[in-house]
Amino acid sequence: MSRAPAPKANPDALPREGSPATQVQEVILAEPRGFCAGVDRAIEIVERALAKFGAPIYVRHEIVHNTYVVSELKAKGAIFIEDLAEVPPGATLVFSAHGVSKAVQAEARERGFEVFDATCPLVTKVHVEVAKLAKEGYEFIMIGHKGHPEVEGTMGQLSSGIHLVEDVQDVQRVAPGQTEKLAVVTQTTLSVDDAAEISAAVRARFPNVREPKQQDICYATQNRQDAVKLLSPQVDLVIVVGSPTSSNSNRLRELAQRLGTESYMVDSAAELKPEWFEGKTRVGLTAGASAPEVLVAEVIARIKALGAVSVRKMDGIQETLKFPLPKGLKLEDSVAPRHIS
Repeated sequence: MSRAPAPKANPDALPREGSPATQVQEVILAEPRGFCAGVDRAIEIVERALAKFGAPIYVRHEIVHNTYVVSELKAKGAIFIEDLAEVPPGATLVFSAHGVSKAVQAEARERGFEVFDATCPLVTKVHVEVAKLAKEGYEFIMIGHKGHPEVEGTMGQLSSGIHLVEDVQDVQRVAPGQTEKLAVVTQTTLSVDDAAEISAAVRARFPNVREPKQQDICYATQNRQDAVKLLSPQVDLVIVVGSPTSSNSNRLRELAQRLGTESYMVDSAAELKPEWFEGKTRVGLTAGASAPEVLVAEVIARIKALGAVSVRKMDGIQETLKFPLPKGLKLEDSVAPRHIS
C-alpha cells in the first residue's frame, strides 16, 4: 500500500540548493530507528482487517502517531474515530496501539462490534500488572503525560486509585489514599532519563513503593534513545523523523538537544529548512518508532540535494522481535496486504 521508497539520489546530478555556507559532508543514520514491533503489528492488523473484511474498517484513535501512516491507511479504507458512537452497528473496529480503557472495551462489546485489539503487547503488560496488583489492594502512581492516549488507557483500567505524575514536582503533590500498598507504572514511550529521575523522586517519598520487575519503558524507546546518545556527539545537527503527536519521537529530539546538539523534528522531507544545514559538516538522522523508513529515504534524498556527499549507518542493535497477530486475521498468502515500509 505504500509508495515506493524515494529513489537514491545522485549528489552530483542534483542541484545544490543550499547557500555557499552549506557544507554537509556526511549523513549518519542512527541504528536502530523507525518502526518497532508494536507499530509493525498494529499497522498489519489494520491492513489485514481491510484485506479480509473490506473497507471500511474503523479505528479508534490514530493507529500509531504518524501522519503518513494514517493517510496511507485512510486511502485504503480505514476510518479513524474517537467516539464509538461514530461506528455503525456490526462494523469491524480496531483499537489503536496505545490501548484503551475498560470503559471503551465495555462499550465496544455492548455495541456488538467485531473488535481487533492492536494494543502494543508491552502496553498490555502494564495493564495486566495494574489489574493484578489492584486485586491485591494496591494503589498506583503512573508516570506519564496527561492526555496521551496510552496514559488514558492505562489509568482507565481502574475506576479509582491511580494517580498521574508528570514531573518531580507532581511527586511532591500526589496524595494516594494509602501508602501501605503502592506501586508505580510508567508510560512506555517516555524519556528514559526523565522517567528515572521521577522514579527516584517517587522512591524517596514512598520508600516502600513497588516497582515493576522489568521497567515499563519499552525496548524500542530505550534502543532509539541509546542510539541518539551515541549519535549526538558525532554530529553538528540531529534530524528526527516523526509526527508532532508522537511521544517517543519528541523525546528523541529533546534528548539530542539536551546533549548539546542542535536538533529538529520533521513530519516529512518538505519540512526541512536549508538554513538548518548552514555551517554543518555532519548531520545525524533518526526516526521515531512510528515513522516509516520511506520517510527517512525521502529526507536523505532532500539532504543530498542540499549538498550532503555521503551517507553511512552507525553500528547498533538489530531488533528482531515480532509480536503475534490476534486470532481471526490469518490470510492466505495470495491476499496478504502490502505492508507500509
